[in-house]
Amino acid sequence: MTLLTTSADTARGLLTGDRYRAELDDGRELYLNGERVADPARHPAFRPAVDALADLLDLQHDPAHRDLLTYADPGSGRRLARAYQPPRTLEELRLQRRSAEFWHANALGQHGRSPAFMASIAVGVYDFRHRLEASRPGFGAHAEAWYRYCAGNDLVLSHALGDPQIDRSADPVDDPDLALRVLEENDRGIVVRGAKQLTTLAPLAHEVLVYLSASFTQRRGEQFVVWFALPLNTPGLVTLCREPLGAEPWGHAHPLGARYDEQDAMLFFDDVLVPWDRVFLLRDADLARTGLARINAWSAYIGHVRYRERLRTLLATATLVAESIGVDGFRNVQEDLGRLASYAELTELFLDAAEARAAVTDGGLLAPGDTAASRVWSAEVADSAVDVLRRIGASGLLMQPTENDLAHPRLRPLLDRYMRGRGIGAERKSRLLRLAWELTGDGFGQRQHLYELVHRGDLARNRINLFKRYDQSDVRRRLEEFVAAPPPSRIAVPSVPREEHP
Repeated sequence: MTLLTTSADTARGLLTGDRYRAELDDGRELYLNGERVADPARHPAFRPAVDALADLLDLQHDPAHRDLLTYADPGSGRRLARAYQPPRTLEELRLQRRSAEFWHANALGQHGRSPAFMASIAVGVYDFRHRLEASRPGFGAHAEAWYRYCAGNDLVLSHALGDPQIDRSADPVDDPDLALRVLEENDRGIVVRGAKQLTTLAPLAHEVLVYLSASFTQRRGEQFVVWFALPLNTPGLVTLCREPLGAEPWGHAHPLGARYDEQDAMLFFDDVLVPWDRVFLLRDADLARTGLARINAWSAYIGHVRYRERLRTLLATATLVAESIGVDGFRNVQEDLGRLASYAELTELFLDAAEARAAVTDGGLLAPGDTAASRVWSAEVADSAVDVLRRIGASGLLMQPTENDLAHPRLRPLLDRYMRGRGIGAERKSRLLRLAWELTGDGFGQRQHLYELVHRGDLARNRINLFKRYDQSDVRRRLEEFVAAPPPSRIAVPSVPREEHP
């Protein structure tokens, strides 16, 4: 299936799981371990993750969840995914949050690039359309048409921001391969060459939105400044996958990795033609810089919903592990669990604050308040959050029997005797401790943790930007007035004669 057009006439409405699987078989140039993958929905490395997404998409059609997960589009009358709804009121914004909470609870907070997350960025592009149109006539219309096409077809999206790690100390103007660039403009569109990393969910998505990360600077030539969107089966677009993290070597099940490994990929643009109706911004660095925060206002908010659920999953797992080995009454363990509980509670408060500070944009939508400080905080506590579960599980995370071990007649009596827990049998305890290991120690757990550290952008840069725009003017004025004059004269205290003792 080729999805190059953005015509409203092609709208197919809400995705079903089966339609999603079928649409991934679109002839894309996808590679894993040196081999081309014809259909990711059928490939054993991707099938469990595709099925997990398909199950979530099917929930949109369940009458019990229909009003939460979908809405009636006033323009077409069709039901569309709630995540694609442009919020204009506080109630609509909160419905987006509750819808995302439902999705992320079902995925235990492990889907960083859920369809809800990327749909909110498409909403941001739609909201920014007037500014794009002012930059170059037609670009705003392209952005709006693309948004409506994605929403009308309930597309699963990915986005690509980062440049390849070749030489971060060099300037792309001197070595053009360091960043994706525009080679030419012609009657049909623009031709781009280069690569983008790290494109999470690309192997399992319909389309990719390409724009610039916060690390791009004024030093870049205008040929590197571009926003566009393309189907992942576009000719010349090559997707290279990393090692899958849900494999089951030696009988160890990895249910989280299998179902929720979103895959991260390199995208290679080998002189790819981007049709004009897919180009949203070109050669306008100032607008690209302004637009980055604007189009991600809603995704940052939805990202906090996901992080809250991840923290809740870590807390509940840590509590169950502590109970299973009889340390839940220890003061130091309770303190650690309390710290993790405070993280989950603070994330909830950050979401409430974003809603309380929500404001209408110049595009007419209601955007959550700035989440910059809470995003910095989230990255800062990521190590501590995982470490709580790691410390409580300790060495038990390293050695747990497999399902085949539990089924072995020679081993089972030994496991029941020596690998049971407090009030919990060896079979249940082993599954619980393996879940904790998957959250903290194996390839999937380490990937998820690294994701928390890097996906919000460079932490040092974010701190610096936060410092630079934090308004200190009032306090500075009062302090400067305070230190401008000499302090008051010291009040003399009369001396008291020392009492003499014989």
